[in-house]
Amino acid sequence: MKKEMEKAFNKQVNAEMYSSYLYLSMESYFQSISLSGFAAWMRAQVQEELFHGMKMYDYIHERGGKARLESIAKPEEKWETPLVAFEHILAHEQHVTSLINNLIDVALDVRDHAAKAFLDWFITEQVEEEATVGQIVDRLRLIGKDSSGLFLLDTELAKRVFVMPVTK
Repeated sequence: MKKEMEKAFNKQVNAEMYSSYLYLSMESYFQSISLSGFAAWMRAQVQEELFHGMKMYDYIHERGGKARLESIAKPEEKWETPLVAFEHILAHEQHVTSLINNLIDVALDVRDHAAKAFLDWFITEQVEEEATVGQIVDRLRLIGKDSSGLFLLDTELAKRVFVMPVTK
C-alpha cells in the first residue's frame, strides 16, 4: 500500500471511531431524556461505526500497511431536541460521505484499484445511512411537538439491532 493511501485510510479509521463516539454520546443523551428506543437505535449505530472503522483498520494490515491510532475528538453531549440531534446526524453522515469520496479520490490518484474496489462497499453504505437518517428527520419534522408521535417513533426505533454485514 502506498504511503499516501495508508495515511488516508488511517485518517478515515479515526473518523469512523469518532462517529462511534458521537453516537455513543447521543445514546447517553437519549437515555437521559427517557427515550430508550432512540438510545437503542444509537447503540446499533455505535456498533455499525465500530465495524466500519475495524473493517478499514483490517484492510490497512491486509495490504501491508500499518494502522496508526490518533486521539479521538470529544463529541457534543446534549442537543436541544431529538430533531436537532438527528439533523446533526444527517449532517455528520453527509460529512462522512465526503470523506469516503475523498478517500476514493486518493485511491484513483495513486492508481490503487484494489482500494477503490474496497471503498465501493462504503459508498453504498453511506447512501443507505443518509437515506435512513433523512427519513427519521422527515418523520420528526412531521411529528413536531406531538409527544404521542414521538413515543410511537421511540417504540419503532427500539426495534433496530446491529447485524454484522457479510462482506466477503
